[in-house]
Amino acid sequence: MDTIRLTMAQALLRFLDRQYIEVDGIETKFVRGVMGIFGHGNVTGIGEALEREPGELVFVQGKNEQGMVHAATAFAKQRNRKEIYACTSSIGPGALNMITGAATATINRIPVLLLPGDNFASRQPDPVLQQIEVPSDYTISANDPFKAVSRYWDRIVRPEQLMSALLQAMRVLTDPAETGAVTLALPQDVQTEAYDYPAEFFAKRVHRLDRRPPSPQAIQRATRLISSKKRPLLIAGGGVHYADATNELLAFAEAFGIPVAETQAGKSAVPWNHPLSVGGVGTTGTLAANKLAAEADLIIGVGTRYSDFTTASKSAFRNEEAAFLNLNVSSFDSVKMQGEFVTADAKEALRALMESLIQEGYSSGYGQGEILELKAEWDAEVDRLYSLQSPDGFTQTHALGIVNREVGEQGIIVAAAGSLPGDLHRVWRSVQPKTYHMEYGFSCMGYEVSGAFGVAMAEPDRDVYALLGDGSYLMLHSELVTAIQEGVKIIIVLFDNNGFQCIHNLQRGHGSDSFGNEFRYRSDKTGLLDGGYIPIDFAAHARSMGAAAYTARNASELEQALAQAKAEPGPVLVEIKVLPGTNTSGYESWWNVGVPEVSTGDKVLQAHAEMKKKRQEARPY
Repeated sequence: MDTIRLTMAQALLRFLDRQYIEVDGIETKFVRGVMGIFGHGNVTGIGEALEREPGELVFVQGKNEQGMVHAATAFAKQRNRKEIYACTSSIGPGALNMITGAATATINRIPVLLLPGDNFASRQPDPVLQQIEVPSDYTISANDPFKAVSRYWDRIVRPEQLMSALLQAMRVLTDPAETGAVTLALPQDVQTEAYDYPAEFFAKRVHRLDRRPPSPQAIQRATRLISSKKRPLLIAGGGVHYADATNELLAFAEAFGIPVAETQAGKSAVPWNHPLSVGGVGTTGTLAANKLAAEADLIIGVGTRYSDFTTASKSAFRNEEAAFLNLNVSSFDSVKMQGEFVTADAKEALRALMESLIQEGYSSGYGQGEILELKAEWDAEVDRLYSLQSPDGFTQTHALGIVNREVGEQGIIVAAAGSLPGDLHRVWRSVQPKTYHMEYGFSCMGYEVSGAFGVAMAEPDRDVYALLGDGSYLMLHSELVTAIQEGVKIIIVLFDNNGFQCIHNLQRGHGSDSFGNEFRYRSDKTGLLDGGYIPIDFAAHARSMGAAAYTARNASELEQALAQAKAEPGPVLVEIKVLPGTNTSGYESWWNVGVPEVSTGDKVLQAHAEMKKKRQEARPY
């Protein structure tokens, strides 16, 4: 048997460089490159291998370990999980910084390969710099917490273990149902140890993703269920995009006259102006979608995991006769809401179910013009919100209307946390698929700038906009420097509303007073953070790092700033000073949150009583 003598790190990269994925007969190189920040735990191992023998792998220098994982996640999400980046870090704090990114990827079912450095397997020296020591179990390191947020985890303590670990890692990374973060903890001494690896291990390897077909029995059961219902509602989740099933979803809806609502991950699956498109559903949903959900006798979830925002904490579906039919490649998700299920690829399931229902002669029982009437009512509300003005300042929804118009049909927006996801889910008008990139599985503050960088690498010919608040920007903006370094253009649209206003609204809406959520000075009078607002010049901050930047305080300034941003050759930030509290809310939605049962505040006790009543009205499963 022919062998090649390589260090474990060199073998790792050589293997990754030869991985391909095949979907519908189209072959794609699976691993685009490695993002990394070097330290003593990886610089002489993976770092040396990347320097000397990277093959076709591209190295991208991250500036924050969490940020680079977000960028890798966004890249894979935008590429519909057909291409990935690996991420490498040193041991200790560098590795731990990646855990939030790992959780974000896993919750959203996005493949990302994490390669954190680890303690010396030889335990010489011991303890090494940055090593966490657990006296009761000396095998534990800072990398063990990755187990909770990884779909596959392994520690390579001998160089030959790499082979079986990589095969398992690729199994998970390329599995549409099981994918998420994969973590291979790499002790820093083992990275540099040599082994005679079989040459055939580095041959080109194609991972063929065969679409999982639905069973005939499942299609029969689903057909019987749908045929017995007159007011079905389709809910499009992220799985519709990952399965490239947007055309099939729309064809299914049109064939039977079924309205389509969308989750955050599913939004842009259908054009906003399609007659059957009723927009976001649930806690951040539209009035049209939530009214239909309340009266629906059947919910057909396609590629959704039914988060509490999608179901409005299980209160959205109020028809006692309502049933659930779930089309999902993941059996874990397909059994949710105690529904009937078809565990299969979304594209294949929709095709088979459509054919079966056509043979049955099925059509929904919605009244003539009923869906169009609800849609027209909501469209008028969005028009109102997009033109809403206040004598006190620039409203957030008015600013969003301008941004929506300027972004156009081709531009891609990236968002994740704060009040913007609620507004965007309700009012943003997407026309083309994959132009709405929302990370709302983890709603991770700080994803936005890093995510926009990842999306821009995946879609180099399109304008990519990061939409975020000042709170998210302050938490994590470091990959703006990476975008500048790589010459990757992103447009950061920063809505400055002086704090964490989304949670501020949640706080005050449940009986509490304003406390700890706005960016204010500490008051000499009260001793609390209720003094004047802290004036922050975010545009100046962006310029200091090398980006172009503009500030807008009204509609005309915003229009001009966005036009100038489009003309800039590199990364740019547009700071919008918006009036706090001018985001959207309500529209027959609800969210189950904890409200104190005991409090000295009467408003808190009243809010608790209202919450308790709503919980009793929600579905128990």
